[in-house]
Amino acid sequence: MTERPCADNAVRTALSAHDPSWRGAARVPRGLRIALLLAPALTVVVVLFGGGLAQALAQSLGYQPFLPARPLGLDAYRALWADPAVRASVGLTLRIAVLATAAAAVLGVGAALLVRSLGRSRTAFAALLQVTLPLPHIVAALAMVLLLAQSGALSRVATAAGFVDAPAAFPALTQDGFGWGIIASYVWKEAPFVGVVVLAVLSSGVAELEDAARALGAGAWQRFRHVVAPVIAPAVGATSVLVFAFTVGSYEVPFLLGRPFPATLPVVAYQRFRDPDLAARAPAMAIAVVTAVLVGLCALAYLALADRLRGVRVGEVAR
Repeated sequence: MTERPCADNAVRTALSAHDPSWRGAARVPRGLRIALLLAPALTVVVVLFGGGLAQALAQSLGYQPFLPARPLGLDAYRALWADPAVRASVGLTLRIAVLATAAAAVLGVGAALLVRSLGRSRTAFAALLQVTLPLPHIVAALAMVLLLAQSGALSRVATAAGFVDAPAAFPALTQDGFGWGIIASYVWKEAPFVGVVVLAVLSSGVAELEDAARALGAGAWQRFRHVVAPVIAPAVGATSVLVFAFTVGSYEVPFLLGRPFPATLPVVAYQRFRDPDLAARAPAMAIAVVTAVLVGLCALAYLALADRLRGVRVGEVAR
């Protein structure tokens, strides 16, 4: 029990003898040292993100430095639900985010399990799974236009195969009311992200647990349910929150692949923000604040469930 503190003291003594300036740093509490190291990055995040969010909140309440002063209030928030564009936007945004997140999670987990089972070809397919990660989402959106649009590659293939009479008769999968093109773009980008994270988790000793379960007579489904699923649940939950938060707040993909009406919440906020009438600035900022609150609630929900997921993992593996 005393070997580690003795070793640490010996290291501190040696460092202090070599570099006298290290003596003062050694007396600084560990928590304070970590806070000081993170301070520059946290300062940038707090100033840029926190300052922008505070300004958006102030303008949504009626603070307009370029207009005559007026009382602050919640008029912009009250007017949101009365606006048909905002009501349609909320439904479209949630539909796209939920479907894209669910599809990305299912396909990502399936891809990770498939790559893990490939044996010698695992490294090559794992690298292939990461190809789309560095690509910007705007590139994914443009790829979906070239692939899924009525003048795209898929419509021309369908016409050549005789499924439709002309490319214009191909179902509209971009600029459509449901948002199929937007969902496809998000899934194409985010499923590999989920797969890479899950694959990393599966590489950390899960095979040994499965071998032990197999030796005890557990079948394939039992091994997945009681060993694999509890292990990957926290990773799937964390990545799903990130994917959901991004799809709710993303602007460029729905702007390129969606309709002007109905549009997602970020697109509607941008449309109002560009209105020459500065009175429309408050509703635009109100939409931005509502979007940020929605993403924040999703993150808080995950944090509330994280400990529970870890508890399920420990309990299932212990069985």
